[in-house]
Amino acid sequence: MAPPLGRPGPRQPWQSAHALLVLPVALIAVITVVDLRSPTDVHLGPALVIAPALTPSFAGPRTTAGIGALAVAAQTLIGFHHGGIGTPNHIVQIITLTVLVVLTVIYSVLRQRRQAQLAQVRTVAEAAQHVLMWPLPEQIGPLRIASLYLAAEDEAQIGGDLYAATVGDGAIRLLIGDVRGKGLPAIGEAALLLGAFRESAHRHIPLAELANRLNQSVTRYAADLETPEEEGERFATALLVEIPDRDPVTRMTSCGHPPPLLLSPGHGVTVPSLHPSPPLGVHDSSEHTLDVFSFEPGDTLLLYTDGVVEARDERGRFYPLPDRVLRWAEDSPEALMHHLRRDLLAHAGGRLGDDAALIAVHRTHVERRRHLGRGDLGRGG
Repeated sequence: MAPPLGRPGPRQPWQSAHALLVLPVALIAVITVVDLRSPTDVHLGPALVIAPALTPSFAGPRTTAGIGALAVAAQTLIGFHHGGIGTPNHIVQIITLTVLVVLTVIYSVLRQRRQAQLAQVRTVAEAAQHVLMWPLPEQIGPLRIASLYLAAEDEAQIGGDLYAATVGDGAIRLLIGDVRGKGLPAIGEAALLLGAFRESAHRHIPLAELANRLNQSVTRYAADLETPEEEGERFATALLVEIPDRDPVTRMTSCGHPPPLLLSPGHGVTVPSLHPSPPLGVHDSSEHTLDVFSFEPGDTLLLYTDGVVEARDERGRFYPLPDRVLRWAEDSPEALMHHLRRDLLAHAGGRLGDDAALIAVHRTHVERRRHLGRGDLGRGG
C-alpha cells in the first residue's frame, strides 16, 4: 500500500546501506589522517580493522571486501609515510590487517547465507500458516472480525494455537483451540483439528455434536501416533462459538478452553459462565453442554487462548487481560487487536513463553428479523 500523501515512504534497504557506508569510509579517512600527522612512535593503523569489522552488519561480502581493501591501502600509505613498508613492523601490520579482512569477508558470506536460510524458513512458515489457518473474513453480515496470532517459537509463524471460521445458514461458526505443546511439533495436531472442524461444521449439526466429532478425531489421532511415554499427553482445548446473523445471541460449547470476554458499552467486561467438558482427546466420549448468552448490537466478543492470560512479566505476574481490555472496550476489532498485541508483548518483555491467539467479533447495529428478550438469555458475569 502506498504511503499517505505528505509523508515520506519507508527507505529501501539499499538506501540505508549506502547511508551507513559513510561510517567505515569516514573511520578509515580519520584514522589515516590522524596517523599520518602523529609522531612516528604512535601507531593508529591497527585501528583500521574496525571499518571492515563494522561493514557486515549492514552490507554484503563484496562491500565488506571493498572496505577491507581500502583499509589495507590506507595501512600501506601509512607505512610509506613512516619509513617505508619494508620495515618489519609495517609488514606485520599489513599482513595482520589483510588476514583479518579475509576472515571478516568469510564471516560476511556465512552471515548472508544464514540470512537467506532464515528468509526461506519465514516464507515456508507463512505459506503453511495460510494453508492451515485461512484468514478470517473481516465482515460477515452484521459481524466485524479481527484476529491476532503470536507464535512463541523463534522464526515461526504458527504453532499449537489455532482458529477457524465457517459461514452458512444465517450464522457464523468459530473455533479457537490450543493443542498441547507449541511450535512446529504441535502443527500436525493443529492441522488435524482444523480439518475435522471444517469438514463437520458446514453440516450445521449442533455444537455439542460437533464437539463430539472433534473429540473422536483427536482421540483417533492420539491412539494412532502417541507413544507409551506420551500416553494421555495428546489433547487439545477448544471453544466452539455460533453467532446468528439476526438473533442477538451467541451459543458456545467449551472443551476445557478459557471462557471468552464480553465487552459491552455501559456494562464493561463480563465473563460468560460456561459449563466446560474435558479437553478433546482426554475421553473417548463426553457430554458437551450448549451455553447461550445474549450478544447485542454494539457488543464485542473476545476469544483467546491461554497463552495470552499466562504470559508473565519480569516479576512473574500473569497478564491481566480483563483489566487491560477494559481500556479499549469501545474500540473496533482491528484497533483492539493492535492495542492487545503491543500491550501483551510489552508485558512479556517482547517474547511470549507460549503461543497466543485472539479473535474479536463485534456485532454492529442492524435491523433484526425478530427479537429475543433478555429474560430468555443469560449474560455471564
